[in-house]
Amino acid sequence: MRSFATLSELQGLVGQELGSSDWFTVAQSQIDAFASATGDHQWIHIDPERAATGPFGATVAHGFLTLSLLPQMSASAFEIRDTRMGVNYGLNRVRFPAPVPVGSRLRGHFKLLSYEALDGGAQLTTEVTMEREGSTKPVCVAESVARRYT
Repeated sequence: MRSFATLSELQGLVGQELGSSDWFTVAQSQIDAFASATGDHQWIHIDPERAATGPFGATVAHGFLTLSLLPQMSASAFEIRDTRMGVNYGLNRVRFPAPVPVGSRLRGHFKLLSYEALDGGAQLTTEVTMEREGSTKPVCVAESVARRYT
């Protein structure tokens, strides 16, 4: 994990990598819980038998489940010690170039695209590229906008 003492340190890092997350394994239990929480019960996510004969050869994580791993990945990639609070402000762009079969190991790479000073903090736009171990294509590429307050 990369550590920054102050939020202001990031001003000079626009265009640079902030860090990479730990590896996370996507389990069927997570996929099932996400399906229950969202009501998205499509067979490619929750029916291992049927999915085994489908286009991916196994169940796959929902795209939005993959996207929802961003906060967990960010927390293991870098920290800003003088912030008291972070708020998800939104997303500018999200793509899912490759599937996430059950059992996949994923990690995120975070690149700072912009830093905007705010009263009491800053708005950070970060490009997040999620890789799947053993795959040449990323599974998610997103521009995440967050506000951090000191």
